[in-house]
Amino acid sequence: MKLVLGPLVRYADEHEATVWVETDGPCEVEVLGHSARTFHVEGHHYAIVCIGGLEPGTATEYEVRLDGEKHWPPEDLEFPPSAIRTLKRTDQVKLAFGSCRVSVPNAPPYDQTRDHDERGREVDALYALTLRMRREPREAWPHVLLLLGDQVYADEVSPETREFIRSRRDIDEPPGEEIADFEEYTRLYREAWSEATFRWLASTVSTPMIFDDHDVHDDWNTSRPWVDAMRQNEWWNERIVAGLMSYWIYQHLGNLSPRELHDDELLQRVKAADDAGPLLRQFAFRADREAAGTRWSFHRDLGSTRLIVMDSRAGRMLEDGRRAMFDDTEWQWIVEQTRGDFDHLLLATSLPVLLAPGMHYVEAWNEAVCEGAWGGAAARVSEHVRQLVDLEHWSAFGESFARLADLIEKVAAGEHGSAPASIVALSGDVHHAYLAEVAFPRRARVKSAVYQAVCSPFRNPLGTAERTVMRAAASKPMEVVGRALARAAGVADPPIRWRFAEKQTFDNQFATLDIDGRRAVMRIERTTPGETDLEETLNRRLA
Repeated sequence: MKLVLGPLVRYADEHEATVWVETDGPCEVEVLGHSARTFHVEGHHYAIVCIGGLEPGTATEYEVRLDGEKHWPPEDLEFPPSAIRTLKRTDQVKLAFGSCRVSVPNAPPYDQTRDHDERGREVDALYALTLRMRREPREAWPHVLLLLGDQVYADEVSPETREFIRSRRDIDEPPGEEIADFEEYTRLYREAWSEATFRWLASTVSTPMIFDDHDVHDDWNTSRPWVDAMRQNEWWNERIVAGLMSYWIYQHLGNLSPRELHDDELLQRVKAADDAGPLLRQFAFRADREAAGTRWSFHRDLGSTRLIVMDSRAGRMLEDGRRAMFDDTEWQWIVEQTRGDFDHLLLATSLPVLLAPGMHYVEAWNEAVCEGAWGGAAARVSEHVRQLVDLEHWSAFGESFARLADLIEKVAAGEHGSAPASIVALSGDVHHAYLAEVAFPRRARVKSAVYQAVCSPFRNPLGTAERTVMRAAASKPMEVVGRALARAAGVADPPIRWRFAEKQTFDNQFATLDIDGRRAVMRIERTTPGETDLEETLNRRLA
């Protein structure tokens, strides 16, 4: 028996935790006296162990046993013992976050800049973080690592996965060297999560996560025309089914609490099946074709902080002329999670809610023109532009943007409970980092500090030319032009205003929120090509 992947500490609160593993055969998986039988999906075996009775605010070292035999930690582990770290309502909470992590070796030429070599992706920021953790006391480590999309790249595979694809099918047939099926997805996750430093990191830091487009395909669910065009490809049905069923196994299950896992009807059916492949294929196909009714969003309480992770990719409504990030049922669920008394409210979504103001106006303009504001011919051209330059963030979903802005204002005014000290939108996706301060109209009785915090990539930096474009997009002239275009298409100004607190930063990086009672500080740290040291580029108190 072998431990293929894991252990990953996925959920952890004050008293409970879950640990996820993949094994190479059916077995009983035991962690801290709690056990779970593996379930089987098309030749692969998985388990998620629910652990209770933990003491708040403690770190409990653990082993993983398969059919009674110890398989983790390995004898040659070069890191401190893996531990489950529980939270305590009165303790400090340290949450690290970011997105976009291409899996290639941390060695030349991959650790060089992309301009130096087209294969270059610079040093993985999580690799650098983990090496630093090995030198630090446990008290300095993050309690939570929030992964905000593009954990794997189905449309941009590594050399190793490319060779695996070539060994099993003709790459001259679509989708070529991209991921085609479930078996190839399992290879993506194995490559992304088996690297030694990340494997240890995930074994001792809780990792909630949500997908973004590259987990399935670039610009996934951008618009109805995009979806219709993709469904014309013979290979697409297998890709989307494999993407969603693998996401359910590798990412979604670990986002759920032990109680939610116990109550999950699909999980119980999967556990009871000899091979749950057909069950999950049916579920995944339905989840793609009928997005309403499948909720990937989830929430967690981190001490006195509420974290709501919103799916802004798979659950989009694109039917009958309506564009929305969520169906009404899921939106109401999100609203309900904001009710209560929290010191801080974190609204996590892979896509930034607030872009540079100029880009916000351009995306809002593009949506209006695509919907016919300038006639049918302009709509067709605008749709082409939308897909060409990725105009599909929250600002391109005007209804959802307005709803979320209104919700944040109500929470910040204390209408859903005591006003939090801060409300922070956490996002990734755009391959640079920034902090934006939000202001509301004078009529608003806002009591909370409100921010948009964006951080990406962990490992997939923009080239020099792309960085120049992104800096220009954040300029004042771009804002003037974008606003003029939006007004010409009949788009109203947004109900809130915002400005960047600091300049954008590029390269591979991660952000950290340090929360202590009603005090919160955000930091961003980045790597430099060929170096594993981290440089702090932002340190700002939010509340």
